Amino acid sequence: MTDLDLRRPFSRADAVAAGVDPALFRGPRFRRLFQRVYVDASVAVTPRLRAEAALVPFDASAFASHASAARMHELPVPTLADEHVTVVDPRHRRKRAGICCHLSPTDDGVVVQRGVRASGPVRTFIELAELLGLVDLVVVGDVLVKRRAVTPAQLVEACRSSDLPGAVRALAAAKHVRSGVDSPMETRLRLLIVLAGLPEPVVDFRVRDETGHVVRRYDLYYARSETLVEYDGRQHAESRTQWTTDIDRREELDDQGRRLVVVTGDGIFVDPERTLRRIHRILIERGEPGVPKVLSDDWRPHFPGRKPLGR
Repeated sequence: MTDLDLRRPFSRADAVAAGVDPALFRGPRFRRLFQRVYVDASVAVTPRLRAEAALVPFDASAFASHASAARMHELPVPTLADEHVTVVDPRHRRKRAGICCHLSPTDDGVVVQRGVRASGPVRTFIELAELLGLVDLVVVGDVLVKRRAVTPAQLVEACRSSDLPGAVRALAAAKHVRSGVDSPMETRLRLLIVLAGLPEPVVDFRVRDETGHVVRRYDLYYARSETLVEYDGRQHAESRTQWTTDIDRREELDDQGRRLVVVTGDGIFVDPERTLRRIHRILIERGEPGVPKVLSDDWRPHFPGRKPLGR
């Protein structure tokens, strides 16, 4: 047997040529990843391993892209079927079950991650525009900025100058990407507000004490009306200590003349319209400039909501 590394994905043909007994493929020794692509059964299957396996049927210039690259970069994308591979030569494009093969005019922006060629983070963002909706794509963009892989301005320029198929949709999403976003749910809340036609709030508002130290951080802030909007992932107080802290925080805001609007997951996924009505009413009551009398319906395709069970 030659030095074929069976702990990395390989083709059945290469294994047989290297001296592996074909009968072993009918037993537990190897795990089948794709048609005629295997790996030693003891190896843990990770996103990087599956992306590498998807590249086995293709020539060396192919690279993992789209959802496969996103999973390799640990970006927060929805569950998407198939692995994705891109080739630059149409002669190398072929169909494989479980593998979606794309054709690109260039491999600009491709990186090598632990021996696997893959779209870099910015290229992946543009490619994902072919698969994701606006909100999910902005979530990815905000995460890339948080990781300092790119700035919002750089992302916009990359999308504007790109010839990739998803560039136009990616540019529309990139224009919504901001610095200072702490979580995907904060992104969703901000986009719900903005797509409804409300003024865009300041992201990552920080309250400092007299020495300049940050004592509080809030997701979104309207400076003129001193209105804070915050996503809270807890459905109830987790402890007496947390409950006391929340009470103290609200009393501080009352003393400062600020208003805090707390939004939970249900307020985004279950009943987003109620969330918008709450924020809309409070902004009008507190005199925030630029608030429309009637909300836009542009948010509805992106936040369909659902009726809560048992209500």
